[in-house]
Amino acid sequence: MYFKELESIKKSNRFRTRDLFDENLIDLASNDYLGLSTNKNLFQKAYENILNQNFHSPRASMLVNGYNQIHKNFEDKLCEVNKFEAGITVGSGFLANISMIEALVRKNDTLFIDEEYHASGILATKLLKPEQVIIFKHNDYENLEKKILENKRVGRKIIAIEGVYSMGGDIAPIEIFKIADNYKSILIVDEAHSSGVIGKNLLGIFDYYEIKPNKYHIKMGTLGKAYGSYGAYILASKEIIEFLTNRAKPIIYSTAPSLFDTALALESLNYIIDNKKDLKEQIEKNLNIIYEILGIKSQSLIIPIDVGDNKKVKEIQEILKQKGFLVGAIRQPTVKSAIIRLIAKIDIDTNNLISVCNLLKDLNANK
Repeated sequence: MYFKELESIKKSNRFRTRDLFDENLIDLASNDYLGLSTNKNLFQKAYENILNQNFHSPRASMLVNGYNQIHKNFEDKLCEVNKFEAGITVGSGFLANISMIEALVRKNDTLFIDEEYHASGILATKLLKPEQVIIFKHNDYENLEKKILENKRVGRKIIAIEGVYSMGGDIAPIEIFKIADNYKSILIVDEAHSSGVIGKNLLGIFDYYEIKPNKYHIKMGTLGKAYGSYGAYILASKEIIEFLTNRAKPIIYSTAPSLFDTALALESLNYIIDNKKDLKEQIEKNLNIIYEILGIKSQSLIIPIDVGDNKKVKEIQEILKQKGFLVGAIRQPTVKSAIIRLIAKIDIDTNNLISVCNLLKDLNANK
């Protein structure tokens, strides 16, 4: 039924498969930035927490009887450390973006969304009317302000950006936060790749810029990256969280998030807070290695290396696999031009990170 379409994907070197990679490969491809997915102590603590519960499954929607003290404890801790008024756990970052964008943008409102916002957010815009959505150039705050000024719609203005962009590893400029304040715009910040990685306390971009959250700010973060678990959360004012609870379909009609994954995320959050000094030092050390060898100055652990050719990017990935390293070979439609995506995870041995960087340099993958 889909043979021709599949053949077309294969011919363009964009064909994807689910692969079980050799576990002996050194992982420089995943979003497990802090290496917490292998921390058995955190796993054991979460396991013991769940064993003490009367049940281990959420069993129902949060709005029926799926909401558990474990969810509340995690939300309360997130609000405390991030200085937000209220929060809610969600099944995944994908669901969180659908929840926020579909629910918050009402009839007369306008959403201004970065062109490189995550696919889940772009998909969510398709649930809105075309006139409700304006896309601005990536990280271009001047283009954003121009489009805000040109917009004649009378409703709320809502801006959607990411803290750290998942493919480029670049950080949203502080000027966008200032524009949101100036025009009293609701600001959605997807912190999937920034929470746990940047900021004085490793809490993300609000922490990085030392921005005190206000009633217009919304922070969404995921648990399957730096937190070594699965799921997501949304932090905002009490009013916005109450509105999402009553209007966001993925929250209302989904089974509540996994109790174990939420318990594990809470353990990870506490671990990050308690060990932030050592974690930050290791992050800085790895980024210095990247800069010294590859000449790439990054503020995040995502290192994109432009290749520009779908076939070549797969060849480079295969060569590195033969050398014992796994990196991402990212092609369209995820990116406009093919890249090797190297994740400078802090649990990687320093000598191994140096080796893979030298290999990439020798392969001229960054030219």
